[in-house]
Amino acid sequence: MNVAGLAGALRTAAERADHRRVLVLAGDRSAGIDAAFDAVEGAGVSDDVTFVTTREGFRFERVAPERADRLLGTTRDVVVCDTHEGFSPNVLGRLVGVVDGGGLFVLLTPPLDAWPDRAGSFADSLAVPPFGVGDVGGRFRERLVDTLRTHPGVAVVDVDAGEVERRGEVERSPPVRSSPTTPAAAVRRFPTAAYEACVTADQSRALHALEALDAADASSRAAVVVEADRGRGKSSAAGLAAGSLAAAGRDVVVTAPARRSAAEVFDRGAELLSNLGQLDRQEEGTIASDAGGRIRFREPGAAADLPGDPDAVLVDEAAALPVRRLSSFLAADAVGFFTTVHGYEGAGRGFSVRFSERLADAAHDLEELTLSEPIRYAPEDPVESWAFRALLLDARPAVDPLVADASPASVAYEAPSAADLAADEHRLREVFGLLVLAHYRTEPDDLARLLDAPNLRVRTLEHDGHVVSVALLAREGGLDADIRERMYEGERVRGNMLPDVLTSQLRDEAAGVPVGHRIVRIATHHAARSRGLGSALLARIRGEFDGDAD
Repeated sequence: MNVAGLAGALRTAAERADHRRVLVLAGDRSAGIDAAFDAVEGAGVSDDVTFVTTREGFRFERVAPERADRLLGTTRDVVVCDTHEGFSPNVLGRLVGVVDGGGLFVLLTPPLDAWPDRAGSFADSLAVPPFGVGDVGGRFRERLVDTLRTHPGVAVVDVDAGEVERRGEVERSPPVRSSPTTPAAAVRRFPTAAYEACVTADQSRALHALEALDAADASSRAAVVVEADRGRGKSSAAGLAAGSLAAAGRDVVVTAPARRSAAEVFDRGAELLSNLGQLDRQEEGTIASDAGGRIRFREPGAAADLPGDPDAVLVDEAAALPVRRLSSFLAADAVGFFTTVHGYEGAGRGFSVRFSERLADAAHDLEELTLSEPIRYAPEDPVESWAFRALLLDARPAVDPLVADASPASVAYEAPSAADLAADEHRLREVFGLLVLAHYRTEPDDLARLLDAPNLRVRTLEHDGHVVSVALLAREGGLDADIRERMYEGERVRGNMLPDVLTSQLRDEAAGVPVGHRIVRIATHHAARSRGLGSALLARIRGEFDGDAD
């Protein structure tokens, strides 16, 4: 086994294609850590390396798994993720995007054959009473192992046996990156420097569309929607637009669910103004230009009031905000919405579905764009497609025509088990895709819960074999006397919301005895809404658990 040599070959191939590679070091934890140091040395990387592990004593940067979100927005040449302890699907989703083009994502795992049966610490969070860790499934880990053994760009080393199982070859020529363009001066309002800062043709196209915000006024209002997968540069485009507007003397309000979510917008805006020689002042949450323009952050509630009557409002991570809040921004003459489509943090397709009618009814000239080309690495990166496949980041419901004719009379009520879903990729994608569509904050952890949590159940309505409505149910109650007593004394018991409320509020210790099912999430395909399908699904669920499924 020559881990250093394999890592060097993977690094060379990754740099040549401006892609990334995955190196799996499976087996004993200590042996895996030693092999990871060999891999870093073989890759020729002396710094820009991060180990994400609960172990301490590394000469490289170490981040605890529960703090992996601190790496978001940063890049590394090598990220080593120790899955032996503190690992969760969310950690995987956060870290894979940190690796830059030409870099390595190193996974330290238990022996792959044994991993599905090794619950790990994440299983503790799925074992809600009355279930124990032994009741938690291993289907997500089994799925993950399968992708590691079959996906291009993933090399696997058995550190216990000292054997290389897969070398991670990719049998295709690397695609060529696009080149950004600068519109002719006659049709351009933003400065040349803004377009020169773009990395892809997608970004320059989005920036040109955002010029409509500079021309908007009470008689010609403009709204621009930019959707993109994670890492496509939408926030950078927003920052370049904000800087361009400020350079022209415009007052720009930027808002996002949290200030840190808008950090890239402000960084790029300040950088552009500095390059233009127009950066007058930069304080926390405010940037001012020599031309009298400014970029200022406001929390969504405050931004909705359009403080100071801004010339433009930019809403980053828009899908994370309620439709009512988003609608309030349409009071501005010029507004830009930017949102993630696929990512560890959830998917933003629900934004376009839930908010599209409001946008269509608004008195704004509307332009919608999707950015598809990644920024940190070249298109068709095998590690990105592996992460999408393993975590179902690109899951989506059935295409509209397949369910457009669905009605309560045309659908079948189904009760797929977690094993059924794990064995049927098509159905799993449609179920999870509907849940993602309806609930922005659906995360990779939720996929593992769907497949492995012993207290969760799925019920669907299916039209010609396609999921048109789905409900996620949580089994609650059936608690033993000891747990009920602790709950009565004030202890919170996970996964049992209704027994908890009834016990604490009604002071009824017996409230945890009956078994019931609480609907955690329910969603109906947007192409078949307002036809009574949601009500029909609820009626069938109630009939099933009342003992009368008809």
